[in-house]
Amino acid sequence: MTSEARQSQHAPELRAAARHIGRRRFLTATGAAAALAFAVNLPAAGTASAAELDARRITDDPFTLGVASGDPLPGSVLLWTRLAPAPYQPDGGLPAERVTVHWELAHDERFRRIVRRGAATAHPEFHHTVHVEVGHLPADRVLHYRFRVGDWVSETGRTRTAPLPGSDTGPLTLAAVSCQAYHEGYFTPYAHLAADDVDVVFHLGDYLYEYAVTSAGGTRNYTDRTLPALFNRETVTLEDYRLRYALYKTDPDLRAAHAAHPFVVTWDDHETENNYADDTPENSVPPEEFLLRRASAYRAYWEHQPLRRPQLPSGPDMQLYRRLHWGRLAQFDVLDTRQYRSNQAQGDGARVPGPEVDDPARTMTGETQERWLLDGWRTSRALWNVVPQQVVFSQRKFDLTEPSRVSMDAWDGYRPSRRRVLDGAEAAGIENLMVLTGDVHVGYAFDIKDDFGDPASRTRGTEIVATSISSGRDGAEKPANWNTYMTANPHLRFYNGRRGYVNVTLGQQQARADYKTVPYVSTPGAPVTTAASFVTEAGQPGLKPA
Repeated sequence: MTSEARQSQHAPELRAAARHIGRRRFLTATGAAAALAFAVNLPAAGTASAAELDARRITDDPFTLGVASGDPLPGSVLLWTRLAPAPYQPDGGLPAERVTVHWELAHDERFRRIVRRGAATAHPEFHHTVHVEVGHLPADRVLHYRFRVGDWVSETGRTRTAPLPGSDTGPLTLAAVSCQAYHEGYFTPYAHLAADDVDVVFHLGDYLYEYAVTSAGGTRNYTDRTLPALFNRETVTLEDYRLRYALYKTDPDLRAAHAAHPFVVTWDDHETENNYADDTPENSVPPEEFLLRRASAYRAYWEHQPLRRPQLPSGPDMQLYRRLHWGRLAQFDVLDTRQYRSNQAQGDGARVPGPEVDDPARTMTGETQERWLLDGWRTSRALWNVVPQQVVFSQRKFDLTEPSRVSMDAWDGYRPSRRRVLDGAEAAGIENLMVLTGDVHVGYAFDIKDDFGDPASRTRGTEIVATSISSGRDGAEKPANWNTYMTANPHLRFYNGRRGYVNVTLGQQQARADYKTVPYVSTPGAPVTTAASFVTEAGQPGLKPA
């Protein structure tokens, strides 16, 4: 069955809303809000009219989806949870009533030295999710947190605040992760990441996949459980996306990683739909219908991620790009390369570049985000300028013949946009540029060249590509195209097709990348190894084996 047929079978809400509200009206703020409310039955007004649920009526553990924290600031942390006693039910096992959730933040795991405590409301409109922004905290501190509802207490999470602006700090260790298709394997890399001593995790996209998950969990091939039939369809409506996040967040390894470390998240395509570009869907559906789907996907994303209030979506729009600092050591410019991009050139896919690829009017980031990035570099005082984003930035040729095919979905399909970014870094005097990438289900290490057509041209920075957590199933250490890629791309220093993640340590003298891989995800319990390690020295871009 085609994806169009699947969509037409179970998305009447989107089609009905699209008929009632045309694209021109939808693209206004009031039209978007009205259309989304129509499509997903959200109340147009606030939450004041919702009755309060007596917490004593909650007879099953409401913390089935764990806890999380995100976007650490010098004096603030963001804490997240969602109440769902029955996570695989559309209502999560709770009535449409608000619930008071108590939280605690402490210096120690036993909560003997409390830093702050308070209460928040889990509103039914936000599917009983809680986003608590705790301020006025000491900078550069590890902290522990937990939630309580009635007699139920959540697991304990570990988070931290960032160092003060402009302060000198010790090394920062981050992990880069991406692409976790539930139906293609176990999240074993997260079990190992949870045990790692890292300061923050950057999730670079494809937190979930819109594709159907069978009753056996796809490749997981469960024999001890049967997943409900409501997962065995493509996600299109708000209810679909909410349920899919519930499925993913019940995974114990993902829960462990979230509890162990603060996350900084950005999306790619599958959180909404494969390879969409701005308001252009993968399949031939009316734009207004796709924007309703996008609005549903964005809403569910915000509800289920440790994000702050500035990221709260408005209809089909959500500002996810943002900037974080780690003292004077690092500036992180988190990009969104899906929501504002031009449609893929030449029909998408792998293509020999034609004139459309070099059209300067086309953009990967949109004009506003591009200007924000370059302006941020001009005022940066950080030693390392790191860009967590989604798709491969460096040139990646697929063939030994010339001209070679490249990916129209990656920056290779938007060459003037890439040129403007590199020129902007040059104009701002950025010496230590590092790009963090996901998407492609393999681990790469690239030298970013000033001219990718000339291997002898100046190296401008480093690109670290994190392989997938599970997407692509077990993979292979050397994929079939390994020799081709390594020969066709002399700036490619490493290529590995196993599942895993990357740990990156930023120091005053150098940055080090350790590629962590597991031999399989089709069954649980795989060990982890370090497949390769590289360093790049401050002031001297270029990767060297560690």
